[in-house]
Amino acid sequence: MIPPNCVQLRNLVLSAYPRNMRLPDPFALNFKQVDSIPEMAIEPKSNLNMGQLIPEELRTQLDKYLETRSQVDFLSALPSLLQVSNSPGAKYNTTVMNALVLYVGMKAIHCLHERHQRISIYTIAHTAYMDIFQNLAVQLCTEGRYLLFNGIANQLRYPNAHTHYFSCVFLFLFLNSNCDAIQEQITRILFERLVALRPHPWGLLITFIELIKNPIYNFWKYEFTRCAPEIERLFQNVANTCVPASAQQAPGSQQMQQPGIGGEINAT
Repeated sequence: MIPPNCVQLRNLVLSAYPRNMRLPDPFALNFKQVDSIPEMAIEPKSNLNMGQLIPEELRTQLDKYLETRSQVDFLSALPSLLQVSNSPGAKYNTTVMNALVLYVGMKAIHCLHERHQRISIYTIAHTAYMDIFQNLAVQLCTEGRYLLFNGIANQLRYPNAHTHYFSCVFLFLFLNSNCDAIQEQITRILFERLVALRPHPWGLLITFIELIKNPIYNFWKYEFTRCAPEIERLFQNVANTCVPASAQQAPGSQQMQQPGIGGEINAT
C-alpha cells in the first residue's frame, strides 16, 4: 500500500492504462462527452476480492444494508465500526477503508448494469450505495474523511466503469453537501495530486476540469478558494493548466464558454 503522503508515486501508479488503449484528450472533452466513451461502461479486471479485506462482521451488516436499505441504525454506527483506535493519525484501518470504498462502488456498478442504466450523477443518487458514501462524508471526522476521499480518488484512473462511477460520486458529494468542509476536502484531495509533477491520472483530470468548469458546482464561490491571496493564485494557476482561461468559470460568473483544448498538465 502506498502511504497517503507519497502523492507523486501514487500518481505514477494510477496513471497506468492498458497498452492497447488510446486515452481521450481530457482537455478537449466535456463531461457529457466523457459519459459517451464506450470504455466508461467496462469494469476493469481485478484479481482482488475486496470483500475479504473487510472484517466479516462489518461486511455482513454492510451487505444487508445494501440489499434491503432498511437498517438505518447501521449508517450511524458505520463510522465507529471503521475506527480502530483513538490515536490521531491512526484512528482508521486504511486498507479496510479503501476496500470498503471499492467494494460498495463495484456493487453499485453491478446494480446499474443489471438495470441497464448508464452511470451518471443522476443514476447513482438515492441508492443504498450512495447512502454509504454520503453518510461517511458527513459523519466521519476530518481524518476519516480524508482517508475516504483518498480511497475514492484512487479509483480515478483510465477510462473504465470505476473511474466513471467514482468521478460521479465526487461530483455528487460536492454538489449536494451542505457542509463546506466536505467541498474543501474533496478539492484538497484532487488539488494535492494535481500540483505534483506529471503524470496525472486521466480520471483525476476529467473530474477536476468538470468541477471548475461547470457552473452548477459554483466552485469559485467557496471561501477556501480565496482564503489567502497566495492560495487563490495557486488555485488559479492549476486551473489555468487544466482548462484554458476562456473556458473557465471565473469567480462570480455564472456562465461558461464551451471547453477547449489547452494546458500543460498531461494525462500520460
